[in-house]
Amino acid sequence: MPTKKESAQHFLILASAGKSKEAFKLYVGATFKHHNAYFKGDANTLMIAIEEDAKMNPDKIFEIQRALEEDDLVAVHSRFRQNPNDTDYAVMHIFRFEGNKVVELWDFAQAAPAEMINENGMF
Repeated sequence: MPTKKESAQHFLILASAGKSKEAFKLYVGATFKHHNAYFKGDANTLMIAIEEDAKMNPDKIFEIQRALEEDDLVAVHSRFRQNPNDTDYAVMHIFRFEGNKVVELWDFAQAAPAEMINENGMF
């Protein structure tokens, strides 16, 4: 049985590769809800949006930088680009699990500015 951290990471890898139906079937619980301000909060709406995005951006780049697990929560910090020539985004996903299923998800993204003041970068 994978850890919650491994499940969250695999969910994101599948979703970013356009395999959202597989990701949701494997990892999402029946009471799932999410908190992305741009979509309705149910699983089906998010799954379809992820699938449509993958079709529009087949060369997406998604790289997990680090993942943390504590009790029923997992946080995953990633680097993301819609296409190879696009701006980097720092993305944070926070998963809440019940048992081995994701029942709640938050996601936040910040574009990397062309001129960064912080010498440590975003990754």
